[in-house]
Amino acid sequence: MRKITEIYEQYKIMPNLQKHQFRVAAVMAQICDSLNIEVDKDTLVVTCLLHDMGNIIKSKLGYFPEFEESNNLEYWQTVKTDYINTYGGDEHEATVKIIEELGSPERVIYLANENRFSYMCKHSQGEDLMQKLIHYADGRVGPHGVLSFNERMNDANKRYKNDSFDNKERDRLINCGRDIEKYIFSHSNIKPEDINDESVAPMIEELKNYSI
Repeated sequence: MRKITEIYEQYKIMPNLQKHQFRVAAVMAQICDSLNIEVDKDTLVVTCLLHDMGNIIKSKLGYFPEFEESNNLEYWQTVKTDYINTYGGDEHEATVKIIEELGSPERVIYLANENRFSYMCKHSQGEDLMQKLIHYADGRVGPHGVLSFNERMNDANKRYKNDSFDNKERDRLINCGRDIEKYIFSHSNIKPEDINDESVAPMIEELKNYSI
């Protein structure tokens, strides 16, 4: 087993993407600890720590001013090119390939592969609680911190306004996400607003020592 920080270093995961995955995993840990339903917390946390490993492929590197300020933009563009050459041009498929490379359990691979925004209603209406939890934890974290689900969806609408979803379909998927939120917190002893940057900060520090 290796620490997640060592895995991030091996795969040259961008600092902002490391933070995102840590935040999503910390949100997941907080939710798991609050539930009155038994779930496999370790599998869920591992999936969240790995769920966006290939996302540099779709990243608009100029969006991150810290790269330009540190003169690292050229380096990360090279890393992005290497990712595309190694794993192809689809960031989701790249993520799954990396998770498989790491020898992850089949359940982790499955959950990561199913974590697609377009599957939100499929999983909202399904019976797999773990898949609902993955969607929701990922849907609470923006580029710079933990947001409410509605804030996160509004942010995503602005950043991905030119993607393949029309407004009607996007609204349908977001409403399914809201249904997932209602379901989760009907089985939780906390409220959605109890999950924030302050509440997850201690968990993030613990997760930096997490071994996979």
